[in-house]
Amino acid sequence: MDERTRQQRPATPLEWWKRSAIYQIYPRSFQDSNGDGIGDLAGLLSRVDYLAWLGVGAVWLSPVYRSPMLDFGYDISDYVDVDPVFGTLSDLDRLIDALHARGIRLLLDVVPNHTSDQHTWFIESRSSRDNPKRDWYVWADPGADGGPPNNWLSRFGGSAWQRDERTEQYYYHAFLREQPDLNWHNQHVRNAFADVLRFWLRRGVDGFRVDASAVLAEDDLLRDDPPNPDFDDNTPPPEKLTRIFTDARPETLGYLEEMRAVLDEFPDKVLLGEVQGGPGRIGHFYQGKRPRFHLPLNFLLLDTRWDVASLAANVDQYLNAIPDQGWPVWILGSHDKKRIATVAGAERVRVAAMLLFTLPGTPIFYAGDEIGLPLVPVPPERVRDPFEKFVPGFGLNRDPERTPMRWDASLKAGFTAGEPWLPIGGDIARCNVTTQREDGRSVLWLYRRLLELRQRERALTAGTYQPLRSQGDVLLFERALHGRRLRVALNIGSRAQTVSLGLQGSVVLSTLLDRFEQVGAKLPLRAGEGVVVVLEE
Repeated sequence: MDERTRQQRPATPLEWWKRSAIYQIYPRSFQDSNGDGIGDLAGLLSRVDYLAWLGVGAVWLSPVYRSPMLDFGYDISDYVDVDPVFGTLSDLDRLIDALHARGIRLLLDVVPNHTSDQHTWFIESRSSRDNPKRDWYVWADPGADGGPPNNWLSRFGGSAWQRDERTEQYYYHAFLREQPDLNWHNQHVRNAFADVLRFWLRRGVDGFRVDASAVLAEDDLLRDDPPNPDFDDNTPPPEKLTRIFTDARPETLGYLEEMRAVLDEFPDKVLLGEVQGGPGRIGHFYQGKRPRFHLPLNFLLLDTRWDVASLAANVDQYLNAIPDQGWPVWILGSHDKKRIATVAGAERVRVAAMLLFTLPGTPIFYAGDEIGLPLVPVPPERVRDPFEKFVPGFGLNRDPERTPMRWDASLKAGFTAGEPWLPIGGDIARCNVTTQREDGRSVLWLYRRLLELRQRERALTAGTYQPLRSQGDVLLFERALHGRRLRVALNIGSRAQTVSLGLQGSVVLSTLLDRFEQVGAKLPLRAGEGVVVVLEE
């Protein structure tokens, strides 16, 4: 038995976050309850029964904290309160209770790298050079020419340094100038953030997804970043330097250990993290001297080419990079990534879903993936994303994947009675929850059946994983537990194909939801079809 296969057989019962599928919700776009065109907690609460019907085990909720909303909640002015646009702290408490009553956990997005410039911490910090919170943020004297202290660049364009006239120093901001970076070298900052985590854990939150976790620390010598050797006219201007001294600093990993230690004070919690670097670095985010993330997020399925060779190679490379005690995680959609329906193509939405739920590890998908929601074009006059406003023309706009959820076939898709904050898009008649829920062979029903299958077949959560040699355009692998063997065959191609299984078996699920038959050693697959077959010895 090879190392990869051995690792997928746990000796103890699986924690809930290994058994459960996680569903990401971007709250502005999920359900509006008051007609202002922006999703809110009351709207989300009205859809909890849908989440239970679908079969998700946990919800990852993008930020709902108090915020000026320049970066739509990722510029936080109060970590321990809810912004009025979403509701109240009591609304969030009710949501936690409603989810828990249905066996669904809640994970909050947390943003440790920076705050809003309206946060009381920053207001105090910028008030004077000798304020006790001055060193809670990254301040520096002007450079020799009177300008910024060094050449660091903001991800939203221009210098990452903003001059403060009152104190005649610059503060660092990796993102918007209204998002000053916290100084994670300062133990007081780390202690304060630990208390933020404890505040929510005591309210019943089941864990966190840590935003931009790899950029917490900057070089304390403020050394210049070197030129990016791959920079050309097609590269966004903020990437003209290689972020050696601003990203992935080694001390950051120690800070993640401190966050994990806070979660370990509470039973049965989970820590997810947005990380940087390919499979070669993924192991660093699981464990060092102490544990780090339970689940360092993996976007391979959204970042790879959707052909059999690329998928097989990248899946193998990632799984081989997971440390012995690590647990894989797969993401099929995100508020920061192009929709899988666009990345893989509409004809592969179904096989992508089957791949997500049959690979070893925790599956994460994004609201709308389950109805095959594509990217929605956003006209220039309706652009909201800072990336597109400040770095236009490079395909960085995230608005198309943040458009509202479609609940029915009405003009505003059941999302709002007002004007939606982003366009709803076309093809509403087919691509909505109500229509697909009435169609037993829809993409929505496929997701539900896959979630049911994953819970019913323990081989898909606790079993071994064995890759098999691809046949033509068909990706093949096997999951097994206690002698029960499940063969997964996914036709990524646009033509029908027949593959050799070697054994007879029974189709327990097809992506087209119309096959439950015995099959021989030769398995016919239609274009874009995937099946799960229980093998017979």
